[in-house]
Amino acid sequence: MKKLFLTLLLFPTVFSLLSAQSVKVEKKDYRAVWLTTLMGLDWPKTRANNAEGITRQKQELIDILDRLQQAGINTVLFQTRLRGTTAYPSDIEPWDGAFTGTPGKSPNYDPLRFALDEAHKRGMELHAWVVAFPVNKVADMKRLGNRSLPRRHPELCQLSNDQYLMDPGVPATGDYIASICQEIAQNYDVDGIHLDYIRYPENGIRFNDAQTYKRYGQGLPLNPWRTENVTRVVRKIRRALDSVRPGIVLSCSPVGKYADMARQSSRGWNARDAVHQDAVAWLNEGTMDVLFPMMYFDGDNFYPFVLDWKERAQRGAIVPGLGLYCLSANEKNWPLVALQRQINFLRTQRLNGFCLFRSKFLTDNVKGVFDWLSHSYDNDPLQAMGGIFETLRQQKKSAALSPSTDWQKVPRINVDAEVFVVVDNMGREIRRFRPDSVFSTADLPHGFYQLRALGRKKANHKIMDFRK
Repeated sequence: MKKLFLTLLLFPTVFSLLSAQSVKVEKKDYRAVWLTTLMGLDWPKTRANNAEGITRQKQELIDILDRLQQAGINTVLFQTRLRGTTAYPSDIEPWDGAFTGTPGKSPNYDPLRFALDEAHKRGMELHAWVVAFPVNKVADMKRLGNRSLPRRHPELCQLSNDQYLMDPGVPATGDYIASICQEIAQNYDVDGIHLDYIRYPENGIRFNDAQTYKRYGQGLPLNPWRTENVTRVVRKIRRALDSVRPGIVLSCSPVGKYADMARQSSRGWNARDAVHQDAVAWLNEGTMDVLFPMMYFDGDNFYPFVLDWKERAQRGAIVPGLGLYCLSANEKNWPLVALQRQINFLRTQRLNGFCLFRSKFLTDNVKGVFDWLSHSYDNDPLQAMGGIFETLRQQKKSAALSPSTDWQKVPRINVDAEVFVVVDNMGREIRRFRPDSVFSTADLPHGFYQLRALGRKKANHKIMDFRK
């Protein structure tokens, strides 16, 4: 049977499941990953206390970056400021203990410089990931002594349980964090500065800023005052960066839901109202260039909120952060298809890529995710998605999944068939057409359908399920 081709014109929901074949990563299509150095969660696993330890630690990172390159990762968010401590020789803050096992001790090489050089060798961008407000744990503060931020600048810090947090309401907090970002941008050719935890702590975490509010509140209600405090910090960082590296990319990782939607609640957990993080305003005013919202959810906690970020953004890039760790049996134990569906939905909705949290779950090939991204993601969509079409009937999402009725052309699918048949969910034939014709769902009633291929010998096999 000769090879024939079918061009389908379907709704975005179907297109999202088809995984664009032959689509190359464009300049602004992020395939990013967070690489965590805190406690060596992703790297390092060995200590750099002698020449052998330095060599082994460097080789670990080389191996990680090689794996990330194989998986098509083009951007690494490298944790550079951890908890009031750094992954580079700073004139402002002490070394983190992840590299030697001892807070404040130099590993006798520059991990940020090494990571940056190795990433650039592989054609990958490296953005310096700066954790903004959380600083030293009490135990680490004691080990660092007078070098710790709470000892050097107690006026900037609030004790919250066993950890100190910088107080966004103190004006000098923004100046201090801006100086860290400026130091990195001035001394390293990083491709961007990425801000994490640039927000107030969530309810349930003790944070007493009553005295700060009394001193600096200027008669504003508490919530708008807190929102303005965080925005002021972000703007100070932007100005500091522009003074040394005009145009350097500034991004952040806001809470995964921006705000409540008209028909979808954030269930009390969102960026704007719960933690005073008005990331959309930062993006639209030009202070921020890229948002990596931490969307470690699925179902109606994910898809409608992706579209909400997209619709609110007037400029810049939205790159949803995906919970790769959720695949782990020790976490949420998602099937791989859940993550595949999310990634392909982002592409078909023309978001600016994706970012995976975190690196080790990718390089460890949890649930086969490394194999999929390395070998199948850019190949034939039917092979790449495996059994994903079988799950479509269970995805009884609201119309929010298909906000636009604009038709989108799906890449051509190689199929051996003489004729194609569309049947409804009762098995009744609705339409039949030849492979060289164009099929549109424009006049189909809303519902679930199946596309079948019919061969010369009348043997009939399913190509996919879809929904209009």
